[in-house]
Amino acid sequence: MTTTLSAADLRALAETDAVQPLHDDQLRLVLSAPPFVHVPGTYNIRDLGLVPSPRADADVGQRLRPRFAYRAGALTALTDEGKAALRDKLGVRKVFDLRTVREREHGPAPSLDGIPIVWIETEEKDALVDLPTFREGEGEVGYRRMYLDVLRVYRPNFRAVLEHVRDHPEEPFLFHCTAGRDRTGVLAGLLHALAGADPDTIVLDFLLSRVGTEPVREMLLAFAMRGAGVQSTDAPGFQNMCNLRASCWRAFLDGVEEEYGGFEDYVTKALGFSEQDVATIKRNLVSRD
Repeated sequence: MTTTLSAADLRALAETDAVQPLHDDQLRLVLSAPPFVHVPGTYNIRDLGLVPSPRADADVGQRLRPRFAYRAGALTALTDEGKAALRDKLGVRKVFDLRTVREREHGPAPSLDGIPIVWIETEEKDALVDLPTFREGEGEVGYRRMYLDVLRVYRPNFRAVLEHVRDHPEEPFLFHCTAGRDRTGVLAGLLHALAGADPDTIVLDFLLSRVGTEPVREMLLAFAMRGAGVQSTDAPGFQNMCNLRASCWRAFLDGVEEEYGGFEDYVTKALGFSEQDVATIKRNLVSRD
């Protein structure tokens, strides 16, 4: 029988430093239970509608419905069993690939029978970061800048996802980047917020990528080192950039508020959706009716 950890236990595990390995017994327990799902050949894959709320009170607001929106890391190594799991177990009907041109060259998208993959080229040719901005505190300045840049650069991609939610509420979908952490995490936070999830649930989903990426931690650390242009994990700011902290998500939200007036205004002002569109998107995120 699968045992599900409490939201508090999940958060404590997710706050483990990224340069430190997690214990195998902990990892097996978490990755075998919701919100994570097992799909052979990928990692950091979970059902956004099954992220537990850390709040003890009953009034936690709405939440994104289960078995509709999935987030993941790269799908390049999907096995035949994994492809079948996406289609038959999860019911995924469309995949959105948020990776850059070069990332797709290094890891080509798989062929998924009956599941179209949507990819829109952006101005970001390489996923690079400004490491000095992560040196202070827990890296709040760096995360704020990086994630606001994601909102700007990936506007066409995010619009395509929200169009799918608006027009095809009966078709579950999955979105991913390479780690399924940053670009994927920003989009997941946007969807959670539109669905009316409480802030603590959104933060927990953000933090859980620390656990979901553990099976490929060494590979992703090497990927991050290349992106940051450093030779050691001890480089100033690097560990802040690799760790996920609630303070960094809050710093990003402050930036969204200052720049756009909040996520909903980002959807109307930056993505061009009408208020009626937003109402439909919000309704479809929580119900098929």
